[in-house]
Amino acid sequence: MRRRFFTLDVFTEARFAGNPLAVVIEADGLRTPLMQAIAREFNHPETVFVLPPQNPAHCARLRIFTPAAELPFAGHPTVGTAVLLALLEGAHTARDLVVEEGVGAVACRFEPRDSERGRARFSVPNLPQRVGDLPPAADLAMALGVSAGDHGIDGLAAARWSAGLPFCFVPMRTRDAVARCRPDPAHFEQVFGIGGPGKVFVFCRETTDRGIDFHARMFAPGMGIPEDPATGSAAAAFAGLLHASGACQDGDHRVGIAQGIEMGRPSLIEVGFTIRGGQLMSVAIGGTAVVVTEGAIEA
Repeated sequence: MRRRFFTLDVFTEARFAGNPLAVVIEADGLRTPLMQAIAREFNHPETVFVLPPQNPAHCARLRIFTPAAELPFAGHPTVGTAVLLALLEGAHTARDLVVEEGVGAVACRFEPRDSERGRARFSVPNLPQRVGDLPPAADLAMALGVSAGDHGIDGLAAARWSAGLPFCFVPMRTRDAVARCRPDPAHFEQVFGIGGPGKVFVFCRETTDRGIDFHARMFAPGMGIPEDPATGSAAAAFAGLLHASGACQDGDHRVGIAQGIEMGRPSLIEVGFTIRGGQLMSVAIGGTAVVVTEGAIEA
């Protein structure tokens, strides 16, 4: 059976940058092993399968796969699929839509750019939570192929955080240190593989562009993602780490994260979060997506 698919580049205004995404929009009837095989065939960081929603008031139900595993939630698939579904419906003005993922209903806001690109912002359904500590700095550095002296940012400690998908967050002193990270296959999973394949978000404050607050990379080789150009689910959890640092006061905050630079896939993830009475009340992830290809797959 021929099923329509699209590919998009997400967290970018331009094609051939950002994070590539495949979306199979006619996925009803596909079994899980075949979905996983199709995701391996596309070999993008994630592939989304669009299914009828369980709640008829919602837009669609999404199943999200890396080349190696299914995910309950992911940021760039949510942004990209929300943009695509709105464009396919011919939306010419801003609109709200809700998609269902493994973590529950995800509310999205779509804003059109033109017939092939748009912007989406979604509210994170599960607020970030700290889910564990990480080994000593020397072990982290060894697993990332850098020196222990490269590790650290004042006020931001290495830790595991999750907003639906757990990540290991490792601060680095400089952008050069981030660029020199090379996951060591002999030690990476031993250090970071806590309860499953390791997913590591390394970051620093050193940036070159206005509107960018952090420079980052993300590695998840055990998930079939040697490096990810843009990781919205990690950015969502990152808001929890920023709040826990105590540096953010009550109010609305906006943070820009540049990722994918070292891969030649520059991406911009926009993180918004609100603090009231010292408590983290909400987190949102936003970005732009552009359609790149359209076709059909036999499955």
